[in-house]
Amino acid sequence: MAEYAQNYKVLILTWLSLTLVTVTASHCVMAVTPSTPLLSFLERLQETAFETFAHSNFDPKTYVDMPLKSALTVTEDAFQKLPRNANGSVPVEDLKRFIEAYFEGAGDDLVYRDPQDFVPEPEGFLPKVNHPQVRAWALQVHSLWKNLSRKISGAVKAQPDLHTLLPLPGSVVIPGSRFREVYYWDSYWVIRGLLASKMHDTAKAIVTNLISLIDKYGFVLNGARAYYTNRSQPPLLSAMIYEIYNSTGDLELVKRSLPALLKEYEFWNSDIHKLTILDDQGCTHTLNRYYAKWDKPRPESSIMDKASASNFSSVSEKQQFYRELASAAESGWDFSTRWMRNPPNFTTLATTSVIPVDLNAFLLGMELNIALFAKVTGDNSTAERFLENSDLRKKAMDSIFWNANKKQWLDYWLSSTCEEVHVWKNEHQNQNVFASNFVPLWMKPFYSDTSLVSSVVESLKTSGLLRDAGVATSLTDSGQQWDFPNGWAPLQHMLVEGLLKSGLKEARLLAEEIAIRWVTTNYIVYKKTGVMHEKFDVEHCGEFGGGGEYVPQTGFGWSNGVVLAFLEEFGWPEDRNIEC
Repeated sequence: MAEYAQNYKVLILTWLSLTLVTVTASHCVMAVTPSTPLLSFLERLQETAFETFAHSNFDPKTYVDMPLKSALTVTEDAFQKLPRNANGSVPVEDLKRFIEAYFEGAGDDLVYRDPQDFVPEPEGFLPKVNHPQVRAWALQVHSLWKNLSRKISGAVKAQPDLHTLLPLPGSVVIPGSRFREVYYWDSYWVIRGLLASKMHDTAKAIVTNLISLIDKYGFVLNGARAYYTNRSQPPLLSAMIYEIYNSTGDLELVKRSLPALLKEYEFWNSDIHKLTILDDQGCTHTLNRYYAKWDKPRPESSIMDKASASNFSSVSEKQQFYRELASAAESGWDFSTRWMRNPPNFTTLATTSVIPVDLNAFLLGMELNIALFAKVTGDNSTAERFLENSDLRKKAMDSIFWNANKKQWLDYWLSSTCEEVHVWKNEHQNQNVFASNFVPLWMKPFYSDTSLVSSVVESLKTSGLLRDAGVATSLTDSGQQWDFPNGWAPLQHMLVEGLLKSGLKEARLLAEEIAIRWVTTNYIVYKKTGVMHEKFDVEHCGEFGGGGEYVPQTGFGWSNGVVLAFLEEFGWPEDRNIEC
């Protein structure tokens, strides 16, 4: 009888898959955002500059960030008239003179702004930090908000066709170094730091800017540049609004934000991002993926992308690879073996074939936040709808991602991106360990389950990710920056906060241990270098991170924010040493 029941179940699943799975060209979405004449020209300038100035520290982003002094037609005409060497390059001095004559410096269309809500030592700042050296350092980190505060130059609004920088209504806080514009998911941890620094107005201005992007483009862009209009980044706007509301009780901000959040939610649930999957019990679920509307080299990294794609022979293969690159950038994890079918082979990037654990955790959080915002503003029907959506997503995550043996949530690989309904197979779960496997713990439906948390804590302890200076991004040393041995502030924070909110003693102890290691390595690196860094080498306490397609960056928005958030939560006793 049991054998008959099993065979019957297989027949039903087969029938459902044959009935529902139809491969159609229409479902194989190939959306592309149009480029602009300015971007196309700046990519040509970037390529010429690389041929002319070629050196190890060449940063292609610089050339697409430079504002034009004159109309594009005038600038292009002068560019065409430049003398050329036999190999097509422009003599060094000629190109230098051309750039000086026709361009402002990269970042010159942002101007420094002294934030009005900054005070050198805010009232009630980090009351649990009693160690004098750590407190002095925390105040230095706090003061970095002044260094990173900007406003968009009036010239950007007056002549937008001369700039790749996009106009924004409010003041901005940039990450730092080459990242001289607003970024989407960075802003969440910047805001967490600003709230610790009691800079509520600056935090609200960031949200206002991101909402303005939704109003214009229908979603929050990767960053506030014309070359980022083809993709978003991890959707954390609702989480930013929640944190500000939680700190200030600003109900007007919630009311003003709700329509924009509903529009953003539609974007993430449009055809390009939404997938239907049939589980092994015959139930269908809807989950989401990253999918950039782009099939060309990324303008900010054009020369690198073309070099990476040079092994592909056909135009369609190159276009697909470019889409995978841009989609990995949409994930925030650019780049990682997480997105490679055959790691560490970079050309096997297949981001659009992955249903990511963390993206769906973020969307679960968005659904819960929208439900809360709708409730507090009196829209009960919307609140109920989004609570139902969150329940459905929780069930989908339990069914598709959760691995009972590993006690982790695992990304799911699609065998084809063109199916209308994908049939779940156990072997398609990505068995590799990434910090993202634990991100669902950041969300209330998971951290409130004490039995689940207890098993996940044990899994995290034995995962190999816990290192001397924090949590590693992966266990694979691929040379990519979102892999071992790098640790990143957002990953530390999400895991620590999820563990903490569970209320379990063992989880809190682990959370505090991770936070202490992370704060320590940030402190030691700051003392050695005089700056805050974008990422850290968690294998070696007191060392900053490396790898990837650009040199290590400093500043640095989300690192500052997480350090301040950790010190606010855990403090630093006077008798606790801070050394590696």
